[in-house]
Parts: sequence; C-alpha cells; structure tokens
Amino acid sequence: MKLPKSTKKYCKKCKKYTPHKLAEAKRKTPSSTHPMGYGSKKRAKKRGVLGTGNKGKYSKPPIKKWKMAGKKQSKNIDLRFKCGECKKSQITTQGWRAKKVEFA
Repeated sequence: MKLPKSTKKYCKKCKKYTPHKLAEAKRKTPSSTHPMGYGSKKRAKKRGVLGTGNKGKYSKPPIKKWKMAGKKQSKNIDLRFKCGECKKSQITTQGWRAKKVEFA
C-alpha cells in the first residue's frame, strides 16, 4: 500500500491544520501487552488448569502452538503523524490491513 509522505491534518496542540509527516509506528510485542490479554501465556495457563465447560473465556483449551496461534496474513497498520510546526506526534490505528506500507 502506497501512502503520501506528508498530509495536511488537524493538530490538537496548534489548534489548526498543518502539514504532518507520516511514518509507520512500531507495534507492541506480545510481551509488552496486558498479561491477561487474549493470547497471553498467563491466561492460557489458567485455561488449562480450569479445564472446559461453562467458565466463559476460561472454558477454551490452552494454546499449544504459539507460533500459529491466531495468525493472520496481514497486520493492522499504525501510523504516526508528526506535526511540521510544533513537532508533536500522534499515533492512529487505522481500520485497514496491509502486508507492506510504502511512503511515496
């Protein structure tokens, strides 16, 4: 997917429309996310101890293969917009998936 290097966007700090530079934001790794998130090892361990049957999210069996657990072909891209005037940056999680992002 090709995106422009800069775009005009509203800056909350400047309170006006200014040119913003686009960059791809670094995504969080599974270890830095919440310990009780969907794919966490702590939660999978709890699911294994409790077994199955009428316990909501804990009734599913524990994840055996971490490599392919919930794997998708592409990722949701996070974009970082940096204001040209005040240099304040804001990250937005866009609503589309892309394998590769290019800034032209």
